[in-house]
Amino acid sequence: MKYYSLIFIICCFSACSGTKLVAKKTSEISKTENDTMGYKNKPVKSIPYKTTQEITKTKLDETSTEKPVEFNQALTKRFIETQQLWDDLLRKHVTNSGLVNYTTFKENRKSLTTYITLLSQKLPDDNLPKEDKLAYWINAYNAMTIDLILRNYPVNSIKDIKDPWKQRLWKLGDKWYNLEDIEHSILRKMNEPRIHFAIVCASYSCPKLLNKAYTASKLELQLTNATRDFLIDKNRNNITANKLELSKIFQWFSKDFKQDGSLIDFLNKYSIIKISNKAKMSFNDYNWSLNE
Repeated sequence: MKYYSLIFIICCFSACSGTKLVAKKTSEISKTENDTMGYKNKPVKSIPYKTTQEITKTKLDETSTEKPVEFNQALTKRFIETQQLWDDLLRKHVTNSGLVNYTTFKENRKSLTTYITLLSQKLPDDNLPKEDKLAYWINAYNAMTIDLILRNYPVNSIKDIKDPWKQRLWKLGDKWYNLEDIEHSILRKMNEPRIHFAIVCASYSCPKLLNKAYTASKLELQLTNATRDFLIDKNRNNITANKLELSKIFQWFSKDFKQDGSLIDFLNKYSIIKISNKAKMSFNDYNWSLNE
């Protein structure tokens, strides 16, 4: 009997120990689950919102080795410096009336050569707006004309130089240019007749050389002013309502001025005097003396 009682006591003790162990394990599991799921009841740290564009930009900044903004700024700075160099030369050596001091300009020949070299490095492509291309080639033509004179100075006239408009002295990009190429194969084909009052052949009867660089942003105003100034210049033209004594430029390039009507139609767009359609017309002799 004592034996059976002892066995009963041992079994009860084992059962109690097992129950406590299960309860302990259950308690630990519950605690773990509560710790894991407890984030639902804890405050969540705020994460700054980023748009898709911001995220994309961050990724590009982290992976890209190029810097487009800095590159564009460099190109813009280079363009401005090129134009400014030519502008400075003109202001320094050309009067408001368009006369050139070739003696002092020759002392600055190195700067002129630098400018033409810079032009060679930024030849305009076909995708540029018309105003940009016109400004580029007008400036190039005038700079090369002055350079041609300086190569032969002192000289009394551009016509004293052998084949002045046919000499291929300037390389822009991969091609050698002469003044004839630029005027007839490039500028005149852009259908802007007012270029004839902007490009200058270093002669007295030519339009006056503007002592500022031509720029795309101001081109319309600059060409309009150049045309009006040329028409009211009594040394080049004498205009009344019924009689016209005109520069030979209007005779040589008459086709260019008749794109939208007659020559008189063109003149009336810019003349301060209303010209009759029946006005008598003649052309003055051209003075090829150097514009100095």
